[in-house]
Amino acid sequence: MIKAIVFDWGGVLIDHPVAEMNSYCAQALDVDIKLLMQTFLKYKTSYQKALITEDEVWQKIINEIGGNKPNTSSLCREALQASYSPKKEMFDLARNLKNNGYKTGLLSNTEIPMMGFFKEQKYDMFDVTVFSCAEGTVKPEQKIYEILLNRLEVDASEAVFIDDIQEFINGAQNIGMKTILFESPEQVRKELDLFGVKTF
Repeated sequence: MIKAIVFDWGGVLIDHPVAEMNSYCAQALDVDIKLLMQTFLKYKTSYQKALITEDEVWQKIINEIGGNKPNTSSLCREALQASYSPKKEMFDLARNLKNNGYKTGLLSNTEIPMMGFFKEQKYDMFDVTVFSCAEGTVKPEQKIYEILLNRLEVDASEAVFIDDIQEFINGAQNIGMKTILFESPEQVRKELDLFGVKTF
């Protein structure tokens, strides 16, 4: 019996913001976007685990490829705010599920400025939110799924995880969670129906 449904953030609850964020940051730093993306990837996991700060990330990138130092307290936050596009149907689904008695969760690989932005939206349809930057572990590492399940107080077999990245779906499956690889809100509803989940 399914007791909990968990959503990824970027790509599931919102349009994936990465491309627009990269463009925003490249323009602000006055650097080549492809070079910025390649360099950022070196530090992405450490940043998402909060092992290094945003300021340290930008300083490392500027040292490697040049560019302007950000003239804002958080360029990442500004970039997210400029590209934030919620999928209303998915937020409505999360709210319906909670109203129907299911536990609802959010599980996201994200950085401290973005976590702060999420919390400022004051979404009320999630019982539990787990962010990589607050836990020091990222999807698809087993630990982050275990933290999620512990806070939801459900067994892995009682939870469905929805994500748009196969690698992160695999991580959830490896500990016994049911999973849905996101394609569209309608597809998610249909697959939840197959699990016996009441979505309306």
